[in-house]
Parts: sequence; C-alpha cells; structure tokens
Amino acid sequence: MSTDSLATDSSPAKKPWSVCLDDRFGLAHQIRNKQCRLYSLGLGSEDTQFEVSMANSGCEVHRFDPSVKSAHILESQRLWYHRLSIDWRDPHPAVAAQKPHSNTRKLGTILNEFGHHKIDVLKADLESAEWKVLENLILEDVLEQIGQLTFEIHLHWPGFEVSGGDSSVVRFWYSLLKELELKGFRLFHSYKDLSKPQLLLKKDIFNASSCYTLSWVNTRWN
Repeated sequence: MSTDSLATDSSPAKKPWSVCLDDRFGLAHQIRNKQCRLYSLGLGSEDTQFEVSMANSGCEVHRFDPSVKSAHILESQRLWYHRLSIDWRDPHPAVAAQKPHSNTRKLGTILNEFGHHKIDVLKADLESAEWKVLENLILEDVLEQIGQLTFEIHLHWPGFEVSGGDSSVVRFWYSLLKELELKGFRLFHSYKDLSKPQLLLKKDIFNASSCYTLSWVNTRWN
C-alpha cells in the first residue's frame, strides 16, 4: 500500500490522496510498465502535487478543470490539462446544438470521446458535486472501467441537486457507498480533514469533519 496504515488517519500532516500498490490489483505493474492512466477531476485547485507525482512515476495523467486557459494543454510528457468539467449529465440537446464545444460532460462521454476504455485511478475533488457524479458512475456502469477511486467527499450540506430531509440525504449517501461495496470496491484509506468545520448537514458534530478523502480499490479489476 502507498500509505502506512489502512486505519482512518486524522493527522493533518498526512497527504490525503492515496493509491493502493498491492500487486494483486495491478496498479504497481501498470506504473512500472508506463501503462497507467489517471483522471483527475477538479474545480480550480492549484494543488497538483499528486498529479505531477503520478506523471513522474510513469502514469498518463489527464486533469479536467474548466478554469484552465486552453482547451487542451500538454504540461509535460505525461501530464495533460483539459478545459472540461465532469458533470452527472451531458448538456441538454438544445444547449449542445447551440454550443457544440460545451465544456461540460459526463465521465462516460469523455471516455468515449478520448477513446479510453479504462482508468486505473480516478481522483475527484468536486466541491460537493461528487455525490451526483458518483451516482452517475454507478447508474451507467462506468465503475467497471475504473481500477481505483480517491474522492474528497463533503458532508456539510446535501450537495448539488440532492434534496429531502436529513435522514433521506444520509440514506442517499449510504446507498452510494453501499453500491460501491456491492460492485467490489473496498475502502483502503480514509483521511479526516481537521482544518474543516466540524459539520454534518449544517449541524455541529464533535470530533467530526465536513470533509473526508476516501480511497477505494476495485477488487474485480483486471
């Protein structure tokens, strides 16, 4: 494993983005053979240390961020920046007809457009859009094309287009996490961000955090 422990780590000194290098799941082999592919979904984050590190290790890295200046930028030999944002839906056909180069897509659509059939690692920091994006990946069976997930999840409010009372929101979150488990994904690392407020659905919760980074490995990956 790329982390010292599989237990929940609350130390602020630890870097939250982790990958599983257990040989049973193939990522270490893919990196050694320079056949690894990483997709990074972000919203204006300037911290690209993880992406640069993975690119330097031999991964082909694609970072999707609508704030970058050009449509596609090759930053280094293995690090691409794309002016695209990943959503849980494609643009409405009428909007798409007016804006044929719209910069919002579902992940499955991006994979088809890029001709990529597999992603070894999917990293996402989507400022509360992660729940609906994760739901889309489950509903459209895109998860089968992904070897590992490392997601920053936010709990301070329901998230974009997630409605209902607190109990229904928690059930929705739980159902997504349970579906990951049913599809063979196993949580191997969690990080509690102590710099964030101790909030859950706008309520103060002692010793909690409004933001966690969770990492899963697809045990059915081949």
